[in-house]
Amino acid sequence: MATIQFTVYGAEQKCASCVHLPSALETKEWLEAALVRKFPAETFQFHYVDIEHPHSAEERHYAEAILNDEYFYPLLVLNGEM
Repeated sequence: MATIQFTVYGAEQKCASCVHLPSALETKEWLEAALVRKFPAETFQFHYVDIEHPHSAEERHYAEAILNDEYFYPLLVLNGEM
């Protein structure tokens, strides 16, 4: 079975309207725990990207789009697709 890859983009600092909501990192951790528990036979890979410090070209693409207000964060990308 193929690995399902989740990438969660976010920032350490929450936006003003998200102060009482979970951070992007907390969202990634919650999603990981819930999916692994619900689907134990599946193979998942989870990755968190800080939009202030992207590493790859794909990470930079999504981080710049978030910083340019094209997307909101936390942004979830599944197998390279939004």
